[in-house]
Amino acid sequence: MSFDPENRGAVTIMGLPISTHSRDAVLSAMGDVIARRERGHYISITNTESMYHGLRIPSHGDHIRNADFSLCDGVGVIVAGWAWGHRITRYNGPVLQLDASDHGRQRQWRHFFYGGKPGVAEEMAARLTQRYPGLIVCGTYCPPFRDLSDDEDLALIEHINATRPDIVWVGLGLIKQERWIQQHLHRIDAPWMVGVGAAFDYHAGAVPWAPPLLRSLGLEWLFRLIIQPKLRAQRYWWSLVFVVQSMAKGLFSLQFLRRQAPL
Repeated sequence: MSFDPENRGAVTIMGLPISTHSRDAVLSAMGDVIARRERGHYISITNTESMYHGLRIPSHGDHIRNADFSLCDGVGVIVAGWAWGHRITRYNGPVLQLDASDHGRQRQWRHFFYGGKPGVAEEMAARLTQRYPGLIVCGTYCPPFRDLSDDEDLALIEHINATRPDIVWVGLGLIKQERWIQQHLHRIDAPWMVGVGAAFDYHAGAVPWAPPLLRSLGLEWLFRLIIQPKLRAQRYWWSLVFVVQSMAKGLFSLQFLRRQAPL
């Protein structure tokens, strides 16, 4: 299953799709795939930094385009979409993970957490199961800070498959987590894989999540810049480059279409 902007509720910005599905529609589609026990599906959590790289790294662009859902992660995507005449609603990775944790309880969805720093996935699992009684965390794994050997990778795949996950949540950070998903998409026997990056740190309490008011105002990026200035400065520069570039092209395209429209 991959994106069809005409039939699957997606709009495009600079040739990259962003889903316009509601939260309920996304969770319902996840449930349908899990019930059929299909594998090879994934969700792209797409922010402006991801789109910046998607225009420059072909494999990353393909990851966004071929996702079942490319969900808006950040106010920058909303602003860029506005310049192209689109109204986009944000649905980011940390929120999706909470929604799926809650929605999947009675449906007995099985969650596997792959990534994070040592202890983070385990702490997130403990906190989420306390928050959502009945949540099934079938496994966690913190990879070493290096590439796995072929034998280690094969052992990891066998380990994950043995837990029979419905969703593998991957927290390796952009672009690494998307590359990992593509490398393992048809080797791991799970209906869904989702790269959620900082969600691991937020839900484990390792890094503060922006207060709800700031998140609702689209100022989560500012909060993250304040608490992690060295980590975020370069990444937000890439995001700014994409937003400015896409707005310029989008507004130009809209003006051109207006001039071409019959009076």
